[in-house]
Amino acid sequence: MGDINHFEYGWITPALSYALSVLGSVLGLVCAGRIRTARTSGQRAWWGLLSAWALGGTAIWAMHFMAMLGFAVENTRIRYDVPLTVASTVIAVVAVGIGLAIVGTGRLNAVRLIAGGVFTGAGVAAMHYTGMAAMRLNGTLGYDTLRVALSVVIAVVAATVALWLAMTVRKGVAVFASALVMGIAVNGMHFTGMSALSVHRHEGANREVTGAGVSTLLVPIMLAVIFGVVGLLYALLAAPTDDDRAASAYLNERRVSEPAPPTPAPDPVGLRARSTLGQPGNPFPSRRDTPPR
Repeated sequence: MGDINHFEYGWITPALSYALSVLGSVLGLVCAGRIRTARTSGQRAWWGLLSAWALGGTAIWAMHFMAMLGFAVENTRIRYDVPLTVASTVIAVVAVGIGLAIVGTGRLNAVRLIAGGVFTGAGVAAMHYTGMAAMRLNGTLGYDTLRVALSVVIAVVAATVALWLAMTVRKGVAVFASALVMGIAVNGMHFTGMSALSVHRHEGANREVTGAGVSTLLVPIMLAVIFGVVGLLYALLAAPTDDDRAASAYLNERRVSEPAPPTPAPDPVGLRARSTLGQPGNPFPSRRDTPPR
């Protein structure tokens, strides 16, 4: 058995992972709120994609990788298979996107909410264990079945609550409080699944562990998170809000209700243009103003 340390750098990695999950949850909930107010199917698809990236890519997957930075096994290096790592990201984003599509199309009810929560929770669990399968080390991974099942249940419950919050929460304070709760649920699922892990080291085997190191993956992942968050913030700030739409509708109503300017009477022979008597402010003509011949 290899000695496992989940907090090699102390509480830095779990604190950062929780911060990432809260940040992604806030952005995801705000984007999901725009799905409800979108007027066209294209707008709903756009906000659904952004919400799926915020929740699946930042709140769940980036949180998972940040927490894995603190994972270490005694006397063995840890590397990661890049294709499987990328696949785990895609699984998280697609699962959340399909869950949002299930609960966001049509009237929200218990059947839609449970179906979306089960699908999304299973996808989150698949993302976690796919990411674990991407690890390469000098040993064999084993799992406790009961704790794995418990982590899947937590993932399903957390996903169901997240989808319900995404479709119902609107106010800023409520969004932030919901993001704090979602961060606890996501981290709870992750560390429950990690507690189910055991490593059986290959004694006497000095084979080279292949794959990308943490430092190699950290830079592109953090850049993707940063650019993703900046892009989400820009999309949210550039999009019109409900207040903007209400103000635009009010101005349009005022513009329609204002009376049109009076139309001048027709002047077919052009007398108005040639006459100086009918124009306000013009002096009365006299013979003194007439130039000599």
